[in-house]
Amino acid sequence: MTEENDGILPVNADDATWILTASFVIFTMQTGFGLLESGAVAKKNEVNILMKNAVDVILGGLSYWMFGYGLQYGQGPGSSAFCGIGSFFVDTENDGGVFATFIFQLSFATTATTIVSGAMAERADFNAYIIFSFVNTITYCIPAGWMWGQQGFLKKMGAIDFAGSCAVHLTGGASALVASIMLKPRLHRYDGGTDSLAMGDPGNAIMGLFTLWAAINTINASLGGGIAALLMTYLKNRIFGVGDTVNGILGALVGVTAGSAFLRPWESIVIGAICAIVVNEASPFLDRLNIDDPVGAVAVHGVGGILGMTAVGLFVEEDPLLNMTGGLSGLFKGGGFYFLSVQLLSCVCIATWSISTTFLLLKAINLFIPIRMTEAKELLGADFNEHNIQHDGYDYDAMTQQLIRQGYKMELPKVNAPSRHEWDKYLLDKYFESQVQQEQILQNGHRRAWTERPKPKISRRNIRKKMKFCYKNCSIS
Repeated sequence: MTEENDGILPVNADDATWILTASFVIFTMQTGFGLLESGAVAKKNEVNILMKNAVDVILGGLSYWMFGYGLQYGQGPGSSAFCGIGSFFVDTENDGGVFATFIFQLSFATTATTIVSGAMAERADFNAYIIFSFVNTITYCIPAGWMWGQQGFLKKMGAIDFAGSCAVHLTGGASALVASIMLKPRLHRYDGGTDSLAMGDPGNAIMGLFTLWAAINTINASLGGGIAALLMTYLKNRIFGVGDTVNGILGALVGVTAGSAFLRPWESIVIGAICAIVVNEASPFLDRLNIDDPVGAVAVHGVGGILGMTAVGLFVEEDPLLNMTGGLSGLFKGGGFYFLSVQLLSCVCIATWSISTTFLLLKAINLFIPIRMTEAKELLGADFNEHNIQHDGYDYDAMTQQLIRQGYKMELPKVNAPSRHEWDKYLLDKYFESQVQQEQILQNGHRRAWTERPKPKISRRNIRKKMKFCYKNCSIS
């Protein structure tokens, strides 16, 4: 049985099952972005970036349910080629295809905001970001409706973005550009030049790449992108750089998503290689402009998205079987300039919308809550200030006192819990202290009994048992 949906193609039960399965795969991109971004930033900020990704799903998902889906696909009175009206709070009698599509598009909506969080890393105020994560849904849902909604004007003109090069990645990349510029560079980022900063945890970044690799799943393009990125970074620096390799592969994955259903395998490899080269040249270019993007979101998603849409206008052939191209072919396949022009127009429209909307949202939020954290917080790290997490190797007391002496006003976390390393050390001290007290009691009150019995063994196993007991029953005074 086929069900009619709000502003989208009819969806039958089998389609809905596949859409839900694909939604879960897309949702794993949040894990990939979390690992990638936490690996790119300093250790003192790695938990904060993961918390931002969690907020993207919580509040971004809530706002997409409240109004995002309705603006993207609504078919009520007042709907137009610009946006839909209706189905707010996904209030519909249809409980099959609509809900499957809702979950699918919610995964994309939260991903578009997560892309921006990487560009804002290490200096965005968490309270301001919470608000941004909720309202930024408006940046995604309107252009996604232009591209994928039945009423969308770009769709009616013949624009093709099969899996989100433009509607998701360019939207996120353009927003990331605005956020990077408005937040300004991290403290002293370019004092020593424009070279890339060392990753906090390259292993995490590579694990994030593998997760995104599986979620996006445009394999042939990633092969071309990976080869090009490895060669490029080796020829430039005589090393196989992790950052350039990761971003090159991601740029290839992004660049082929727009035409992934229509391109030939060899074309995907060529497009992936081109995307990797251009993306890895775009990142240092942005650094030379003092646009600080810690994870390369602007280059990977913004530049990669534009290249993907352009590739469709060049390489795609007419699809006579399913008519998914609307009878259009790319420039290299004899289709003329119209199709390419529509693809480029889509990039201009969506980038313009994303840039202007993100600018207005961040400006409005900044009127109430500064979008950039204070210098003192940035120096101490967002993990300590926002989440009261102390990393081993950081002397927070000494750092705090030094900042206070230099005139910074500090707003420290209310609960100053010990780090895991400090707690383990405390447990050991507590254990050995209790052993000494026990020995003194036995020696003073029961000398004879003490001399006749063996002394307690202090083994690693006994220490672990005592630490577990102290962890449950002891408190730091």
